[in-house]
Amino acid sequence: MSNQPTVSDIFRRALEIRKSNPNGSYNDLKSQLVSEYSGKGYPATAYLTIPEYDNIAPEEDWTAGLPIVFRGIQNEDWNDIAHGIIISLEQVENYPKQSGREDDPAKEWRNRGKSIAEAEDKVLEKWMPEELMAVAKRNISN
Repeated sequence: MSNQPTVSDIFRRALEIRKSNPNGSYNDLKSQLVSEYSGKGYPATAYLTIPEYDNIAPEEDWTAGLPIVFRGIQNEDWNDIAHGIIISLEQVENYPKQSGREDDPAKEWRNRGKSIAEAEDKVLEKWMPEELMAVAKRNISN
């Protein structure tokens, strides 16, 4: 680590700590971050970002802690910086468990295709000429 970490560096470090101690509390993780980074230079606000986690949580969730990180940098307060990192980490960890994401295989009931298939068939029957329906059905069965 250089003397001036980036917010992304701190977030990745939080992920490493969490991976090595998955049952540790967020407070313990926050304390460890504060003790590791205290005395180092504060991150530059120009690089106020964390790695993207769009595949796990919506942007408004994985970036939730950035305003607090920003305030911590402005006030030169490692507690606020670590607190903001923990908020974002918590969102990244908890969103998939709480959201019932579309791509979660355990959430088969969220398959919207099943619920609209019947209505879709009715619309196609009503608006698509018989010849086109026959072509479409042949293409599907091939």
